Amino acid sequence: MKKVDYAGIGESVYFDKLDNGLGIFVVKKEGFAKKYAYFATNYGGVDRRFKFGGQWIDTPMGVAHFLEHKMFDMPEGNALNTLASNGASPNAYTSLDITAYHFESVDNFWENLETLLKFVSTPYFTKESVMKEQGIIGQEIGMVNDNPGTELYYGLLRCLYKDHPIRENIVGTVESIAQITEETLYACHKMFYNPKNMVLCVVGDVDPDMVYDMAKRIITQPGEEITDRDYGRDEGLGPYEKRFRRKMQVASPLFFLGGKVKMPKGGEDYLKTLIKGQIAAQVMAGASSPLYNNLYSKGLVMSDFSGEFEAVADTAYIVFGGEARDVSGAVEMIYAEAEKIAERGIDKDYYDRIIKSMIGAELRGLNRFDDICYNVARGYFRDYDAMRASDIIRTISREEVESFIKDHVNENYFALSVIEPQNG
Repeated sequence: MKKVDYAGIGESVYFDKLDNGLGIFVVKKEGFAKKYAYFATNYGGVDRRFKFGGQWIDTPMGVAHFLEHKMFDMPEGNALNTLASNGASPNAYTSLDITAYHFESVDNFWENLETLLKFVSTPYFTKESVMKEQGIIGQEIGMVNDNPGTELYYGLLRCLYKDHPIRENIVGTVESIAQITEETLYACHKMFYNPKNMVLCVVGDVDPDMVYDMAKRIITQPGEEITDRDYGRDEGLGPYEKRFRRKMQVASPLFFLGGKVKMPKGGEDYLKTLIKGQIAAQVMAGASSPLYNNLYSKGLVMSDFSGEFEAVADTAYIVFGGEARDVSGAVEMIYAEAEKIAERGIDKDYYDRIIKSMIGAELRGLNRFDDICYNVARGYFRDYDAMRASDIIRTISREEVESFIKDHVNENYFALSVIEPQNG
């Protein structure tokens, strides 16, 4: 495997590809007892429409999440139980654009890695097991729909996007998962659990060549061309609707105020835009920001108020919010802060502190094996080097962030999602 040393962060990363296209990363952590393995596919909740056999295929909402649940089934038993009984702590998740299977262990790492590679690459579905899973996930859907945080989040996305599948819940609906069959799962596995569309990341004190050799021995299926995906037409930056409101069992109102951001196709420009958005969110609403202090001191918001920037597939959004006593007052102050930055700029000392804080957070993240794997995988799928993030942070100027806030944080592009107390 090829070795790349990152002197600025004190890390070494080994990388190679199998002949079938599977990307393999090993981040060497000498002296650590814990080892972490992460096997992911560039496939998530938004990937519902794609080309299969030369034709466009539409799949039900919730298929990626459903498939994640069923992948642990093997003819000889459940892989989750096998890993746990062998000393591993396994899990999996489906996000809007990634599905990942992972474990950490101190002992029996190589046996556990073999299990991980085998079950993720070996689909095994039956009509009976699919029907059983529909009942299990149906219960999960009920719990998700009753969660105020989930409703708040998807309320904002449904305001921002008219057609993009980002607006639909990853788990689907009871009606949509009822349409899923074993044939659906096999087709989606063939299309997306394709070595060219996947990456294996390992962090720990392991021999990189042994990781490569094991993957080569087990992942033998040929790599298929990565399919075209359709996320709908370009909707521009304006929201589809301006406001979402719902009453639920909450003590105080919850709100998200946010807007869309157009992302580059990939590469270092994608990483720069991602970081620029993250810096903008921290400048506007970080715990040390003037806005946060003003909102909190006036009693308009609670301590969980924050700003975030998220990029998903071909789009992104910046969002501010949390628990509030006065949503309207908080919204007015957020817009006023954005206008102030557009007119007067960002204080240099404050900006420098934000940059130092973000670089520090990147360096601390190198001690979290799961964060390393997620970031490396995300970068691989978007064609950028995630290990260069701290270097890129240093290149983003105040003027670029000021321009980003001016261009994206304004009432014309934003929508508001609010969950109100039922007795309010």
